[in-house]
Amino acid sequence: MQADESTINSLVQDLKIHPSLCKILVQRGIDSYEKAKDFFRPQLSHLHDPWLMKDMQKATDRILSAFQKKEKILVFGDYDVDGTTSVACMYRFLVSVYEKELVDFYIPHRYREGYGVSKQGIDFAKENGFTLIVSLDCGIKSIELIAYARQLGIDFIVCDHHLPDSEVPAAVAILNPKQKDCNYPFKELCGCGVGFKLISALAQKLSLADEKVLCYLDLVATAIAADIVPITDENRILAFYGLQQVNSNPSNGIKALMFLSKAEKQMHINNLVFMIAPRVNAAGRMDDARKAVQMFISPTFEEALQYAEMLHADNDERKEADSSISEEALAIINSSEILRNRKTTVLFQPHWHKGVVGIVASRLTDSYYRPTIVLTQSGEYAAGSARSVAGFNLYEAVHACREHLLGYGGHFAAAGLTLLTQNIEAFSDAFEKVVSETILPEQLIPEIIIDAELSFADIRQPFFNIVRQMEPFGPENMRPVFITRNVTDTGYSKIVKDQHLRLVVKHDNITLTGIFFKAAHLLPVVQQGNFDLVYTIDENEWNGSTTLQLKVVDLRPSA
Repeated sequence: MQADESTINSLVQDLKIHPSLCKILVQRGIDSYEKAKDFFRPQLSHLHDPWLMKDMQKATDRILSAFQKKEKILVFGDYDVDGTTSVACMYRFLVSVYEKELVDFYIPHRYREGYGVSKQGIDFAKENGFTLIVSLDCGIKSIELIAYARQLGIDFIVCDHHLPDSEVPAAVAILNPKQKDCNYPFKELCGCGVGFKLISALAQKLSLADEKVLCYLDLVATAIAADIVPITDENRILAFYGLQQVNSNPSNGIKALMFLSKAEKQMHINNLVFMIAPRVNAAGRMDDARKAVQMFISPTFEEALQYAEMLHADNDERKEADSSISEEALAIINSSEILRNRKTTVLFQPHWHKGVVGIVASRLTDSYYRPTIVLTQSGEYAAGSARSVAGFNLYEAVHACREHLLGYGGHFAAAGLTLLTQNIEAFSDAFEKVVSETILPEQLIPEIIIDAELSFADIRQPFFNIVRQMEPFGPENMRPVFITRNVTDTGYSKIVKDQHLRLVVKHDNITLTGIFFKAAHLLPVVQQGNFDLVYTIDENEWNGSTTLQLKVVDLRPSA
């Protein structure tokens, strides 16, 4: 969004903060004092009314009817962070207001059952006398399976946030703000967010205190962070207060993961993304995600810690697999001129671990910036994950090659697919042809979005304090990226730990330090003369003192 100068000036007058920060706010749609106040001071009272969501009345009526009739309720969710946190919130809420022995949860096994509602899960419900299933973060596309459950006398309430098809399942209630005829004002909730709205509505019906609902916000914030949903509107409020809870009074599961990942200082959204989420996801990638839910619902820290240690071990195994497969994959590409010069990457090795092919596809996209698919052997078939580059519709490209596939699904930026091993070469050629014909040359060059130009004189503690108040950062509210031109080296910049660049640089007679990870090769550029620096601003703690430092994103010789 372009920022209008008069709007920026007006905001500078109202907020009394640096014009560059006002420019960033206006670019993000925060163009008045009132919007800025809501942005910098999120209020729980601004959360939307859960009753605005289509079918909320039906959903709460059906659950309260189950309470009256002493029915057994099964909480069903996906095996990733959004799914497991959703299930943990809903399970903990239900057992707090209903009889514990009448509630259970079910997480499908990633490899035996696959994504979403599974036949095995429905059969489990039937065999164990459950008559109501609440599905979270899945179910919107499970038309046949929900019909099958109905034949067995099992009702479904679907809480989902994925895009519905024109036909939706015959569930008792479908809570999904993305339904065309749903008037809920915010469409970008994650699965856990939709579940949270159902809990909020039930709590109102049962006249419960706010604390009985807000106690789940640390899990909701973890799901928002991990599921890469926009951190705007309601998600910003939920993430803001969820992070406060993570830092003051987290649930036993979050506390155990923080303990194991040696989280010492204030937790930010980044810590949820890079410390908490990978450990939770690793359970489903390497083994069984059920233990992630068991950790989140543990009544004591000691019990949660036992499950957290299992997740921690799964994550170590995941990191090892991810690292060795990424190295092997890069070696395959680097050794082949044909593969290096393609517009796509499609790789298959039967021994690669299924749980990490998506992560490896992301790593390869970082190295060779182009649509990437990584496949491995899965039973009789090849299966894998695809990742895109900014602005290119990967799902459409995979869809165009469907004649070679047994199955596929996904969205704009990522997809999953299954095919016969003998069809891999034909699919790879077709995918290369489709992408080559439709991708724009500039989409194959990584782009850095710069928010504003600064002088080093601008970078002072009050300026940084306001940047920090813009947190939590995430999609549609990213950490601001700045540029300073014609920076010079002081002669003290050097390579540290073999691969990182520690900068001590000068601009407008002000010296600042910075760190540029994995950029040792750029030291000559720094030493040769003036250069332009792109960075975010951070704090560095060293020997008890805190200073501002630049976290460098890129640099190049000044024009």
